[in-house]
Amino acid sequence: MGRLTGGDPSLLRRINSAVVLHALRAATASGTAAGDGGDDTGGRAGSASLTDLTRVTGLSRPTVEGVIDGLTDSGLVVEVPAEEGGVRRQGRPARRFRFRAEAGHLLGIEIGAHRVAALLSDLDGRALGSIVREVSEKASADERLERVRTAVADLLRRAGVARFSLRAVGVASPGVVEADGTVHLCTALPGWTGLPLGERLRRSFRCPVLVENDANTAAVAEHWKGAAAGSDDVVFVLAGLSPGAGSLIGGRLHRGFGGAAGEIGALHLLGREATPEEVLSTTGEPLNPLDEAQVAHVFALARDGDARARAAVDRFVRRLVHDTAALVLAMDPEIVVVGGWAAGLDGVLGPLRDELARYCLRPPQVALSLLGEAAVTTGALRLALDHVEQELFAVDSTVTTRRASR
Repeated sequence: MGRLTGGDPSLLRRINSAVVLHALRAATASGTAAGDGGDDTGGRAGSASLTDLTRVTGLSRPTVEGVIDGLTDSGLVVEVPAEEGGVRRQGRPARRFRFRAEAGHLLGIEIGAHRVAALLSDLDGRALGSIVREVSEKASADERLERVRTAVADLLRRAGVARFSLRAVGVASPGVVEADGTVHLCTALPGWTGLPLGERLRRSFRCPVLVENDANTAAVAEHWKGAAAGSDDVVFVLAGLSPGAGSLIGGRLHRGFGGAAGEIGALHLLGREATPEEVLSTTGEPLNPLDEAQVAHVFALARDGDARARAAVDRFVRRLVHDTAALVLAMDPEIVVVGGWAAGLDGVLGPLRDELARYCLRPPQVALSLLGEAAVTTGALRLALDHVEQELFAVDSTVTTRRASR
């Protein structure tokens, strides 16, 4: 590898700035002073002194001082004032600084068949507010996007956050999503196939907008703060009549070459079996795959002992098991997380575990989503957080980093 030289001072300044900011953010997030032992903290836990930063980063003190001055001017860093009554040594107390997570905000947006939702956070990913708005499954693309815009406006107003303070927006959508945010294929939402979703939403924000498939964002969310936390090889199954899946391999989101990885709802085509709409039918008439109330009703009838409903649910479980097993055999994940419908999924876990143990060479753990309906929005927020971490802290690789175009 080539050596970094002084030929590009601006690059060196950016690297130094990212290193210092990363160290300061870590100290702030820890909630404890970054350590001079008996150094005066005056109650200023979660801050760091220049001496701390010099030691942690390996940079010279004058370099750290210069970087801190620049970061303070940008609003990302603030000096923490000494508190009266703190324990002091003789002489001038050390100056301490903290990362200002409140200096900007992030937004995660879910666009679904029946609802749009948004989650707002600071630059550390701490939630500051959320909103959910119902939308008709028959709404046009323009109507659905307008619903998104009004929901976001309401959320920002309630939280007292200015739109210009948004640093990044993550968006989760059904369908196969291309790298530029265009929806290549989507059968769930009217007018969605071919929609330049990223481009349309960028008109509403003065910051980067990152668009991802909804099952992928749910997988990211469960890995971040859900049932798959601590596991780097994960499959998330977004259960439905036509299920989708998101997966992480080695701690990285796996999209496939064109973004279509995990579309397990199409596997029935290989065997020419019943269509997804026919699987849960108790009458012989196909269900509307977007009619969640109708689907939930079938599950409720099955729990009450209705023979036709139980047979329909058995067909659904077999289909879900086969679809999931195909992905498990290919991916060998540590854990499979199941999410989607709020009602009925708990009854799927037992049969899914049993059948995966039967079909798979190394059965994975199987768990119900811990985040429930918030999984997709939480993952969308993580998209935005990953972008900011790369931008501000020079993180080489994040869970959702896209590979360079080929």
